Amino acid sequence: MYSAPTDTVAGAAAVPLGSGSGSAFGTFGELLQGALPHPQGDFLVTFPLARWATAVFHPEPGGRVRVRPAHKAKSRRVAEAVLAALGTADGGLLEVAGDLPEGKGLASSSADLVATVRAVGAAHGRAFTPAETEDFLRGIEPADGVMYDEIVAFHHREVRLGRRLGVLPPLTVVAHDEGGQVDTVAHNRGARAIDAADREEYARLLARLTDAVACGDLAEVGAVATRSAEMNAQRRRRAGFAELHALCREVDGLGLVLAHSGTMLGVLLEADDPALAGKTEHIRAGCAPLGGEVSVHRSLGADDSWSPQTPPAHPAELEI
Repeated sequence: MYSAPTDTVAGAAAVPLGSGSGSAFGTFGELLQGALPHPQGDFLVTFPLARWATAVFHPEPGGRVRVRPAHKAKSRRVAEAVLAALGTADGGLLEVAGDLPEGKGLASSSADLVATVRAVGAAHGRAFTPAETEDFLRGIEPADGVMYDEIVAFHHREVRLGRRLGVLPPLTVVAHDEGGQVDTVAHNRGARAIDAADREEYARLLARLTDAVACGDLAEVGAVATRSAEMNAQRRRRAGFAELHALCREVDGLGLVLAHSGTMLGVLLEADDPALAGKTEHIRAGCAPLGGEVSVHRSLGADDSWSPQTPPAHPAELEI
């Protein structure tokens, strides 16, 4: 678990009396995503990212929920579900923001929904458990496990926890974005079936990753993440995969980490690597012929401090 908050975001807007705020981190794609050898075996393993969705809910009489920006209809629906569960006839204004780009595979939609549940609850003096939050999201869309304050294996189609894995030290991801957006719901509907042999391999990979996180074996974490990206590439071509894989080897990176239903593919590096700046620039230069954008991110790690109400002041993109 990440530690209790020690401070708040510098310059964060004050929440008016009677209103409630909530936040949720995103996840840089998945450390592993596939299917296990049993029915409803589809799963992913989260990689908590220091980028955030935030929500503020202002209760109002009248029973109608309004949302800003207006296209956040799923957040409005989950706010209505929370209000119904609370037994209140009130509505309100829901404001959703944050620094998670949409359609990139960083769990922006799931983070919006979790932040909304927390904000509506806070406005009514309630803090919901992760399992209760799952119940609110189920039926709205497949969701990532960002309601859990650690790395988890999560059954995203069923919106159900698989297992808790724990936390790792903060890591750096130098990411290439191939461009465009991916609709997660459409992606899940059109995903190709995973055969029995691959399901057995995914089960072995999950066991390896569980052990690796438990003992902090970063090389093994990177190896599993890379294999997951390779297996995904056999079903969904990813431009620049071979080039990123080669760059990872050239800088002695830990491995590749993929947004399996997004547009991002990154090289995983240790955040305290004394050669981090040089490795980052080597990857940037190597990605230049691919087009698209390169960005640098930080994963949440052991001893990070944050609150479900107020995210910390980690930069969205690292200056390296």
